[in-house]
Amino acid sequence: MADKVLMKGNEAIAEAAIAAGCRHFFGYPITPQTEVAAYMSKRMPKIGGVYLQAESEVASINMVLGAGAAGVRVMTSTSSPGISLMSEGISYIAGSDVPCLIVNVERGGPGLGGIQPSQSDYFQATKATGHGDFHMLVLAPSTVQETVDLISDAFDLGDKYRMPTMILSDGLLGQMMEPVVLPEPKEPTDNKDWAAKGHQGKRAHNVINSLYIEPKVLEDLNIERFKKYEQIKKTEQRAEEYLADDADIILVAFGASSRIAHSAVDMARKDGIKAGLIRPITLWPFPEKTIEKHVDHAKAFLSVEMNMGQMVEDVKLVVHNRKPVRFYGRTGGVVPTPKEVYNEIVKLNGGDC
Repeated sequence: MADKVLMKGNEAIAEAAIAAGCRHFFGYPITPQTEVAAYMSKRMPKIGGVYLQAESEVASINMVLGAGAAGVRVMTSTSSPGISLMSEGISYIAGSDVPCLIVNVERGGPGLGGIQPSQSDYFQATKATGHGDFHMLVLAPSTVQETVDLISDAFDLGDKYRMPTMILSDGLLGQMMEPVVLPEPKEPTDNKDWAAKGHQGKRAHNVINSLYIEPKVLEDLNIERFKKYEQIKKTEQRAEEYLADDADIILVAFGASSRIAHSAVDMARKDGIKAGLIRPITLWPFPEKTIEKHVDHAKAFLSVEMNMGQMVEDVKLVVHNRKPVRFYGRTGGVVPTPKEVYNEIVKLNGGDC
């Protein structure tokens, strides 16, 4: 087994991307993700890669589109307001069926907000990035090690389905240091026949484009893209369960919030309350199947988030009024404590503890 190294979350993201074969990075500094770009600026020139700090987030995401269209593994990283600026380009990337990796190390919002950790971009990541009919694959790690592991998966999934993928991190995960095992370097397979990378006169030109003037042509493309999304919903849902099989109160939490919820579940179990946890790893597709299998035995669900309540809407859609679904969260960069979440569990259990 490879040795563990102590790494900051943001720097681990960069090293994991390099190990996954990424040799092109375009970005713009914004707290709390700047270490990703800073790390790439040092490493890329040493391994024959390309690092370019663009003049803005808008420019950087369009550079990502260009590199992705040429068939290379490319990524950018930013933080919440940066994703807002990139949204137009992300839509172009989705409309062009180009794979790439986008890392969002979230901060508090709306507006410029604050630089403290938050999960205020759930809606933006899963429902409302950019214009038009499209989705991104969204993966939400809860540890630095899982962040490292999911980077490679994100690149592979993007290539498999020809679509943008997002790692939804936050300022807490990005700034903390944890021991990690870095993956072995790998070279991605060069099987992108669709890419615009030159053909030496051996085939027709590949055209990478998201502009379709004829309505029926665009409609047909969108319908085909949503058939792909339906397949992804069937095959790519991921979630982790903790003490959920016999739980009366099931917490649903992702990313950093899930670590707090995990501690709250342990506190409840010590007091005889049968609490459990479902941790969505894919936020899109949302892990409906995992929640669905616990609806019959659970007495209530509690969505724990670092925002004003966003994922709770997806939990309610799955539960569909069959059981109570409650929300607890802190916002603006305030991180909920295990004791606060535990108190909410006690309330849902009838207050007996």
